[in-house]
Amino acid sequence: MTALGTGLSRSRRWLRAHPLALDGALAFAVLVTILVGSFVDPHGRNGPDFGTRTPEARSVVLMVLSAAALVFRRRDPMAVLAFTGVVALVELIVGDPPAPVAMSAVVALYTVASRTDRPTTWRVGLLTMTGLTAGAMCFGPGPWYSQENLGIFAWAGIGASAGDAVRSRRAFVDAIRERAERAERTREEEARRRVAEERLRIARDLHDVVAHHIALVNVQAGVAAHVMDKRPDQAKEALAHVREASRSALNELRATVGLLRQSGDPEAPTRPAPGLAVLDELLETFRNAGLPVEVARPDRGVAAPLPAAVDLAAYRIIQEALTNVRKHAGAHAKAEVSVVRVGLSAEVTVLDNGGGAGEGPTDGSGHGLIGMRERVGALGGVLTTGPRYGGGYRVHAILPVKARTGENT
Repeated sequence: MTALGTGLSRSRRWLRAHPLALDGALAFAVLVTILVGSFVDPHGRNGPDFGTRTPEARSVVLMVLSAAALVFRRRDPMAVLAFTGVVALVELIVGDPPAPVAMSAVVALYTVASRTDRPTTWRVGLLTMTGLTAGAMCFGPGPWYSQENLGIFAWAGIGASAGDAVRSRRAFVDAIRERAERAERTREEEARRRVAEERLRIARDLHDVVAHHIALVNVQAGVAAHVMDKRPDQAKEALAHVREASRSALNELRATVGLLRQSGDPEAPTRPAPGLAVLDELLETFRNAGLPVEVARPDRGVAAPLPAAVDLAAYRIIQEALTNVRKHAGAHAKAEVSVVRVGLSAEVTVLDNGGGAGEGPTDGSGHGLIGMRERVGALGGVLTTGPRYGGGYRVHAILPVKARTGENT
């Protein structure tokens, strides 16, 4: 059965690839059917008799012509239907007795119905059924109500109905296939979008971690190099801060890169993502690097824990903003950090007095500010940055606590 099924499947594929061969085989089968039917006398003494009559030569010619026309039924269905219909009418008029040439017209009508729309099928089908039936009633050898005349009407109706059913089924299958392909494309686009978002998120985290810790390492290393000869104790302290910042950078890099591990990779990091719970440790690293940082209004801070995505975003915004202050605001700059809960939002503010000669990122073109905007935008929040009146810089983020946080956890 398996070999038989494989052979049938292979034959079906070959016939689909060679439609002209299929139409030729169909035309030959119709010709054989018509020829056999022309030898049958439906009015025999004991029912239909085979071999009691012989078709005339002109009837054989008409049968061959009508069957041969079916080879071109896919190229021009309407023309083939018109030709076979005319040949069938001619056979009804001149045939004595007439051969069942109308069978070719029925096949042509089926082809038209299967390849056009339903209104066209109705119009063409009714015209064909009416014309063939009227010709048989007017020119046929029997009375107008004979079974042969009604049979022509019935066969034409069956051909039109079968073609319409095939067309409807083909359209239904095509619609299902199109929906499946569209759904597959949608899934692929969604997967690509999620991959791009995850890659962008990891890139932001890597930038935040590297920029923060490398800035601290650079500052402390500069201090150590400056006081190495005159104040070795202070140099040792600065180097200790460099070592601590390097260790923290490696730990956070390991945790971030660990997100790229496969499920079966060993020693996946289990350290949670940083958040406001370790804000004091973050601020202490900046203070050790020489940047005075104050936490404003601690009594009005965030009372309830924030969702993980909002908590991480607030931490990264403060980290990046203070890193920019340390890099751009000058040696004598001071910073102020505020995190408060206002209704259904958490507001994060980082201010500095711009106390040095450094140039702040006033144009917002740095990767740090871009990363902050993308992080806040992913949560549906608003980020505003810019110079303060009287000097300094201000970073202010409004993060919705409940809206869209589930998409980024």
